[in-house]
Amino acid sequence: MLITESFHDVTTSYGTILRLYSFHPNIPNYPLARFPAVIVWSEIYQVTGPVSRFAKKIASDGFIVICPSIYHNFVGPEPLAYDVKGTDDGNKYKIEKPLESYDEDAKLAIDYLETLKTFNGKVGSTGMCLGGHLAFRTAFDNRVSAAVCFFATDIHSHSLGKGMNDDSLIRSAELKRKNSEIILIFGTLDNHVPPEGRDLIRKTLRDQGVDFTFLEVNGAQHAFVRDESSKGRYDAAITSACFGFLSELFERRLKLDYGEYQGGYEVENVC
Repeated sequence: MLITESFHDVTTSYGTILRLYSFHPNIPNYPLARFPAVIVWSEIYQVTGPVSRFAKKIASDGFIVICPSIYHNFVGPEPLAYDVKGTDDGNKYKIEKPLESYDEDAKLAIDYLETLKTFNGKVGSTGMCLGGHLAFRTAFDNRVSAAVCFFATDIHSHSLGKGMNDDSLIRSAELKRKNSEIILIFGTLDNHVPPEGRDLIRKTLRDQGVDFTFLEVNGAQHAFVRDESSKGRYDAAITSACFGFLSELFERRLKLDYGEYQGGYEVENVC
């Protein structure tokens, strides 16, 4: 499917400009075709080449994709470099940005989608590293019904945002109440979210009754989907396999019309 690339700037309550990069499906001769949407959140370097390519792949499957440039509180929308300074700046901004500002970014992105005649009203979220965590938080919005979180950092340690008082895991019961579905994907060699952190996330979601899929890919490292400056961690085969889970969830939750939720389904105990 063809894609039209653009961006839209909106003013935040902080007086800063949030840039929303857009990757929109384009079907020739059908200018008002309607599509579901996916918010794609970046890692700590903002919307880099790998993030854009990740977003375009989703858009080519028939989703309007919006990528917010999250560090408007400190710098312009341009991506940070994959070097020591870019890494240091990204990690600094990550914990200096107010948690409320991250949440406002998500709200503004979805508000923008609702102005588009080509939007069908259904929203999902995804992202990598920091973006995986933000995808998780975005699922708290009542307009979002599905999220795929790649190696989401800081959820287990409650350390995102100014004051490092993130409440994402504490609020996870909200996902059950609003019937959201979540996929969390980690590598077993992810040293940013160690085994005990992954265990805490999985147990909390299970205890809260959240509908979730939890993948721990054997031998995969942190940021294994980044196809540039990955420090030897990029794995195309595993990325493709994980993308299958993403596509299935978004196709099922964002493109189908289920009608009203009935509940009460039981699995028969038969072979």
